[in-house]
Amino acid sequence: MSSIALVDCNNFYASCERVFNPKLRRRPLVVLSNNDGCIVARSGEAKALGIPMGAPYFQWVDFIRAHDVAVCSSNYALYGDLSHRVMRTLEHFNPELEIYSIDEAFLWTDNIDHCRHIREKVLQWTGIPVSIGIAPTKTLAKVATRVAKKMPSGVYYPKTFDSILKELPVSDIWGIGRRLTLFLAKRGIHTAAQLRDKPDIWIRKNLSVVGLRTVWELRGISCLALDEAPTAKQSIMTSRTFGCPILSKQELGEAIAGYAARGGEKLRKEGSRASWLQVFISGKDYRNQAHFVLPQSTSYTPTLIEYAKAALASLYRPGYAYKKGGILLGGLVPETSYQRDLFAPPVDEEKQKAAMGLLDRANRKFGHATLQFAAEGIERPWQVKGQLHSPSFTTRWDELLTIFL
Repeated sequence: MSSIALVDCNNFYASCERVFNPKLRRRPLVVLSNNDGCIVARSGEAKALGIPMGAPYFQWVDFIRAHDVAVCSSNYALYGDLSHRVMRTLEHFNPELEIYSIDEAFLWTDNIDHCRHIREKVLQWTGIPVSIGIAPTKTLAKVATRVAKKMPSGVYYPKTFDSILKELPVSDIWGIGRRLTLFLAKRGIHTAAQLRDKPDIWIRKNLSVVGLRTVWELRGISCLALDEAPTAKQSIMTSRTFGCPILSKQELGEAIAGYAARGGEKLRKEGSRASWLQVFISGKDYRNQAHFVLPQSTSYTPTLIEYAKAALASLYRPGYAYKKGGILLGGLVPETSYQRDLFAPPVDEEKQKAAMGLLDRANRKFGHATLQFAAEGIERPWQVKGQLHSPSFTTRWDELLTIFL
């Protein structure tokens, strides 16, 4: 396909709450984090009132009461299950599906009528409203979806992005964070169009190769693979298609443990903790998913592996050939401001932090997976195969460049 469609669930947590409680429809609604600490989701009506994302609930409780805003505590098990239903529905119409986060997925299609049909069926079958943006690249699909959310049809496929990018602030570009926005503003770059039109030499010098890929995507050149894409703020996905079908529970457990380890690494890199995890596996004749709410938000890899394998134990069925698996970490909260569970078993968090810090530093210095967990396996025959993959000259001891004199 020449185009990519991004399906984005509208105000997902709030929409999930409304599926089984129609009284909440058209009423301002906010969803709170674990232990009802902060506002982590808002309906469109709540956004219009000016209630900010991430605000401490106690600071806004009087305003919320005065404006008759409905308040819900997080129900991650519900959100995970409805997410699974939405993704299964999308997969029914487009088998080539890439799940990006709990509420977003990419489809390969340029048929706007097909996307309208998908949108209608997702709403009919799951109760979740979605918006769909179509574009030549994933970054532009993100931009198109922002516009689609404001349109009655909920689907947008522009012929050109020139006028949109001229109005789009650089801070709203996928992967452009606050620090980079300030950097660009000091150099007179305030809109996506201004960034898109900068010379490649300047972009690479100031924004690195990653920034150059983003600019190329803004120009309509597709070069951003899913695993290289900016991580979603609400969740982290780690998933792969296996290099060969997996039959044994042990090998499947090794793969899931590896995905949990990778997810933990991503969490720590972003300074976040996960409040829940979802494991999914699929094959030709069987697919399923399990959702676990963690006793306390964490980025500690052994804990993530423990719960990921427990989730897998409830999913695994012998006799099937599994072709794909993955883990979704959600309910992300900042490492520096999470709420502890008063009744959770005590843990030595300083020791955990020191151990994970050592692990991450070693892997950054000596190469990915220099240190890893035994649960991830050693031989890993199920890994994605790359027959023409060049050697890892700088990250694997057994593939160092050898010079014979």
